[in-house]
Amino acid sequence: MLKPLSWCIGGIALLLAGAQTVKNQNDDQREWREYLGGPDRNHYSPLTQINKDNVKNLKVAWTWSMPDSGQTQVNPIVVNGVLYGVTATVQAFALDAATGKQLWIFGDKSKNGSNTSRGLTYWEDGDDKRILHAMGAYLYALDARTGKVIESFGENGRIDLHTGLPESAQNKYMVSNTPGTIFEDLIIMPLRLSEDSDAAPGDLRAFNVRTGKLAWTFHTIPYPGEFGYETFPPDAYKNTFTGAANNWAGTAIDRKRGILFVPTGSAGYDFYGGKRKGANLFSNCLLALDARTGKRLWHYQTMHHDLWDRDLPAPPNLITVTQTGADGKPRKIDAVAQVSKQGYVFIFDRVTGKPLFPIKEVAAPKTALPGEYPWPTQPVPSKPAPYARQAYTLTENDISIHAPDRDSLKIKFKGYKKALFAAPSKEGTVILPGFDGGAEWGGAAADPDEGILYVNSNEMAWILTMKDTPKASELSNLSPGEKVYTTYCVTCHGPQRKGNAKSGYPSLVDISTRRDKAFVNQLLTTGKGMMPGFTMLTAAEKQSLVSFLFGDEKVEAVSDMPASKKVYLPYQSTGYNKFLDANGLPAISPPWGTLNAIDLNTGKFLWKIPFGEVESLKAKGVPTTGTENYGGPVVTASGLLFIAATKDGKFRAFDKKTGKLLWETQLPAAGFATPATYEVNGKQYVVIACGGTKLGTKKGNQYVAFALE
Repeated sequence: MLKPLSWCIGGIALLLAGAQTVKNQNDDQREWREYLGGPDRNHYSPLTQINKDNVKNLKVAWTWSMPDSGQTQVNPIVVNGVLYGVTATVQAFALDAATGKQLWIFGDKSKNGSNTSRGLTYWEDGDDKRILHAMGAYLYALDARTGKVIESFGENGRIDLHTGLPESAQNKYMVSNTPGTIFEDLIIMPLRLSEDSDAAPGDLRAFNVRTGKLAWTFHTIPYPGEFGYETFPPDAYKNTFTGAANNWAGTAIDRKRGILFVPTGSAGYDFYGGKRKGANLFSNCLLALDARTGKRLWHYQTMHHDLWDRDLPAPPNLITVTQTGADGKPRKIDAVAQVSKQGYVFIFDRVTGKPLFPIKEVAAPKTALPGEYPWPTQPVPSKPAPYARQAYTLTENDISIHAPDRDSLKIKFKGYKKALFAAPSKEGTVILPGFDGGAEWGGAAADPDEGILYVNSNEMAWILTMKDTPKASELSNLSPGEKVYTTYCVTCHGPQRKGNAKSGYPSLVDISTRRDKAFVNQLLTTGKGMMPGFTMLTAAEKQSLVSFLFGDEKVEAVSDMPASKKVYLPYQSTGYNKFLDANGLPAISPPWGTLNAIDLNTGKFLWKIPFGEVESLKAKGVPTTGTENYGGPVVTASGLLFIAATKDGKFRAFDKKTGKLLWETQLPAAGFATPATYEVNGKQYVVIACGGTKLGTKKGNQYVAFALE
């Protein structure tokens, strides 16, 4: 049996990296060469032209309109005066970073509108300069100067990211929407997979940047004889009843030591683990791997046998902290800090994996659905304190005073389970921080040498409710299309197809008036937003489902066969439902979003402020409440913290030492993305992608760059 809370070290050595093919950001302080600013993923810039005194003078320097519109989560990169980004329909593009003039664009907006992207990866070796761009399940190599496909990479310029997975996974849903990480001539690609029991395995794989050939694989669901194999049922690795444990959020790399740091997500199915009894390594882990070989150096599991979709949501931060040694003298430690959806920061010695603050194994409730076996304990860091409220701390007094239906919300609240690590239940379990954190994919910024972490956090409570899964006999009287809908779609869109707009799930009623059949049929394969692609459906099943949704299904005698060969689980979630009041606002008291500065040298908070405004309450004189937020911050050596992210659609600059607001402006659409800052021709710019759309905000199509007049 796996020892709870063991940080396991496997043959640790200091790995000396050879000549690098990608320049470290510190080699050229003017640029933003990599996702989130550098290999350390610290969202940090040493630029100082824009500072606390003059930031109030920022003006729009240029804008670029995408040829499409919609949610855009991209953190663009800037290399040699060229800005590289991705549009809402996943077209890669290059702009003159000083003017916004388009240089090239690659992709077909008609084929990838269902996907999202967070950016691109740049690699160079002499005159060979490449952009690595993922569209759906494919990774393309493009000439960075022209945007043309490099035919020698893979097959005609692309590789299928199913490469290296077992035969059982070859046709399963997969996209990559976070940029890969470069180490020498290798790229390690994050993958987004299904959240269900039909998920492909989340094996970590490195590919050669020049050829596209597979270089190494690490099994996140271990095979026989591999470390951690006993933490899953014996046949789990065959990928017939569980999968995932994937890295979708991206990775960080210590190139000097050759160590790759990989945060992983939960194993499928997310909310019922009766088929995957055990601690489930390497799901919900921070993994340290030898970047050249994929060999495990150490790992730490931040959630055992996850039942709450507590994926590690962002790359870790590689920072240096100062702590007092046994001799009473201060010592510097190269550390890795991992933020989490549950509002915890886990921080470790980067080389050994030893926690820098004690982590306690806290007893978890045993009560669960029949057939479920919750892990008896879960890890909770002693420091820092959580940066988001926890469900178990809520009382009836925490129901929002702004809610018009506060009394009825109190009654509902009484019936929900709220204990720390309370398992999913039929009564409903409060998930706070919610399914989107706490921290989310935007991640944290850091002053890497000062040891200060800056993280924005959601404070939206969600209600996880389980129900019995319909049996085949209960589906037998349904038409083929309705049977598929009931099996796969009803959880999010409801039995009446009305959806749950407040939680982000659209109505499918009268969909024929808004979309055509071709679009919906494609969507069933590619997925969109939180909806995965249903690649397990046959062509006939897709056709019958589309016909059912469009109201023209021809109904004959029906079979009692299940909709597919999907593994039967006795329970399923009723969907992702936010705990809201009658006005669609969070049912718990503010703040509903916060911005936090945490000193990781001591584990203490430097400051915490509400982040974002609700216009309807602001008009009534209600102080800043904070809002849901997606996208991360950027910090600079001049003392600034830039961040958009909020539902109110503003872009802000704060004093990073105090949290004081120094500047804000209204964007053309909400910027649910992480900004980038860079210098060209002696001028510093800050750029943000403004796609809106998420959280019911208006749709946008612009990248906006700011600079001093």
